[in-house]
Amino acid sequence: MNQDTDHDLVPFAIDLTREEVRRRAEVVAALGPDWDPVAVLREEQAAHDLLYSGLDEEQLRIHSALVAAGVLPGREPGRAASR
Repeated sequence: MNQDTDHDLVPFAIDLTREEVRRRAEVVAALGPDWDPVAVLREEQAAHDLLYSGLDEEQLRIHSALVAAGVLPGREPGRAASR
């Protein structure tokens, strides 16, 4: 940006809090009354367990290295990759 024209700029600020609240309400409404977040988390855990079951020794070693490096999530609650 050219500093010679910076004096022509008008400060602009907008609070998106209200819009974010509306957006989240729309998402929850779209999920419908039958959406069960606890069941979804259980299903995700079951899928995670199935995905990593039956790994051979080399695959398990690589998986453990990726978890230790923060690339893959571990088994702890609230897990998420750290990078």
